[in-house]
Amino acid sequence: MMHAVIGAQYGDEGKGKMVDYLAEQADIVVRYQGGGNAGHTIVNEHGNFALHLVPSGIFHKHTICVLGAGTVVHPGQLMNELATLEAANIDTSSLVISERAHMVLPYHIWQDKWEEEQRAKKVGTTLQGIGPAYQDKVGRFGLQFGELRQLDRFEQRLRQAWENKLNRIPQLSAYGQFDDLWNELIAARERLLPYIQDTTPLLYKAEQEGRHVLLEGQLGIMRDLDWGVYPFVTSSSPIAGGIPAGAGIPPTALKRVTGITKAYTTAVGEGPFPTELHDEYGRYLQEHGHEYGATTGRPRACGWLDIPTLRYGAWINGYTELALMKMDVLSGLKEIGVCQTYRVNGERHEWPLQTYQMEQVEPEYTMLPGWDEDISGCKSFDELPANAQAFVRQIEAWVGVPVRFVSVGPGRDQTIIREG
Repeated sequence: MMHAVIGAQYGDEGKGKMVDYLAEQADIVVRYQGGGNAGHTIVNEHGNFALHLVPSGIFHKHTICVLGAGTVVHPGQLMNELATLEAANIDTSSLVISERAHMVLPYHIWQDKWEEEQRAKKVGTTLQGIGPAYQDKVGRFGLQFGELRQLDRFEQRLRQAWENKLNRIPQLSAYGQFDDLWNELIAARERLLPYIQDTTPLLYKAEQEGRHVLLEGQLGIMRDLDWGVYPFVTSSSPIAGGIPAGAGIPPTALKRVTGITKAYTTAVGEGPFPTELHDEYGRYLQEHGHEYGATTGRPRACGWLDIPTLRYGAWINGYTELALMKMDVLSGLKEIGVCQTYRVNGERHEWPLQTYQMEQVEPEYTMLPGWDEDISGCKSFDELPANAQAFVRQIEAWVGVPVRFVSVGPGRDQTIIREG
């Protein structure tokens, strides 16, 4: 069975925890898009980890972890992440890198910094080189991991790519030279070559044998290149529609889609965020939710749950179920806001709008009763306070998708499964 885990907000929803949890039953976990510009925070018996590239299933010995063709991967960053895992005695031999995945090269990071400096209005990029790597992929200047196998040809391709880059952006010569690129990549090459393979036969065989394949992306629908708050978006497609292209599976193979949403909303970076709170509630959510980016360390903007975004994602992604994360953070609040609709110029809207309109919307809130009880030890839905249960059921009613998972803490065992 092909099972997707999709970010239902702006990213940072808790996908890492859910993939780590679900991977226990999975045979293969596939990252289908994105790069090291987003982190998955995972807490398990091995410790606390912030994974940026390696799929979250790496902690399960029986699980094969694939970086798909739709990803862009910085070889040096991947080596560092593998070293961190191995230092914690995590076996990384199950990692597979698609030979068609593109490399984030040092000059992509240089270009990212230079481009952000030139923008009149900042996008809020993490300066990891992700956008420029995707630019080169689309422009046919990119280099794929499989090309590392033939060293002479790879050197020729890299020189051509660097010269083309300097012709277009001469200012990059101030950041480094060809030898800087070459030395870094040669150091990574021998380490990463054993992981590189054609992933098509692997996933084809898994589907034929009915194995459980979990597909994970980075960020969420509101950062999607086409359907998010453009231009404050990532450079690839984290929605379910990006999975067939990025993982290399037919659309008909995808049978289950779990949308991951917090019980409130957070965002990192620039762009409109209609439900952002600048009051004591926003500070409460940030403090109690420990809302700081796993990649950048930047504080996340916090706000009430945004139903138009969830409703939007339910249609575009085709959620078959929702996972409601960080419910425990809401404990102690006397009332909890939920945005049901947006209002612009006197008109009510149930779906997100284009970015220029999203900058003008006024969220219309319904305030729901909160609860004082500590729910972090609850093991079943019936153990939750009545108001917490009502909160979950109200979200289901507004979005039209069942909430199957309720997370009441960062640990694997702090996940309530609702049957039926």
